[in-house]
Amino acid sequence: MDFSWDDLRLFLDVARLGGLSAATETTGLSAATLGRRVTALERQVGEPLFVRSQTGYRLTPSGEELLLRAEEVEGAMLSLKRWKDGAIGERVVRVSAGPWTSAFLARNIGKIWTAGDRFALELVTASHKVDIGRRNADIGIRNQRPTEQWLAGRLIGKVAYGLYARPELISGVAAGYFVGTAGEGSQTHSARWLNARHGDRIATRGNDAMSVMELVAAGAGMSVFPCFVGDSDPRVDRMAGTIPELETDQWLVCHHEERHTPAVRAVTERIAALMQENGPLFRGEKPVYG
Repeated sequence: MDFSWDDLRLFLDVARLGGLSAATETTGLSAATLGRRVTALERQVGEPLFVRSQTGYRLTPSGEELLLRAEEVEGAMLSLKRWKDGAIGERVVRVSAGPWTSAFLARNIGKIWTAGDRFALELVTASHKVDIGRRNADIGIRNQRPTEQWLAGRLIGKVAYGLYARPELISGVAAGYFVGTAGEGSQTHSARWLNARHGDRIATRGNDAMSVMELVAAGAGMSVFPCFVGDSDPRVDRMAGTIPELETDQWLVCHHEERHTPAVRAVTERIAALMQENGPLFRGEKPVYG
């Protein structure tokens, strides 16, 4: 039985996203086309792969088995692509981090990548943990030690948090209001902390980190930011010391099979050096303004 990688890739999207509608966005195919391709794959396997309902597609036992094997094929195909990219000098090193850390890396791009490097660099910005095991990124900057056995972790510092506001007591600041986070960003530990303690005083929200900062800088209220962010922005001031219960570790994480690859090793070493150089700023010990 010969399987097409294209069919398996479509199957993976439908299985992971739980239905045809969501998979149309990732595959670029219509729901009708996806439905026909899935049905054809089921005929090829000889068993149903999904239980279909109005709420979506749920894998059958046979579907679960195929998912495991399709993910193995996916890993092999990604490995093959990485090998090909490296062979022609187009290796891309993907670094995943939260919005603020990605912005910090972008501002310091000259410390982690130069035009003379024989690889490209891609910043994968996400509030959630990006799956390095499936090669969605090569390097991750996380606030916890990795628990996955296939990941190697390196503690590179601490990150402190504080409460910030525009210095002038105007608008929401004068009223004692806070600026919260909506959407995906509301699940970060700092957003949950703010909501738990001051949720009844949150008058405005932004659904991404940058919009929250713009609201605070405009005087809409107070909010929590990492000190390396708040202390570097002249539009806001830290209102007190750091918040001890929000302090986190900073871990540099990569796949154990990739960590000795020259391009990945070069970027990890440069990021580690950059973070060490800016350690006081990340720990809230060295305000840039104030």
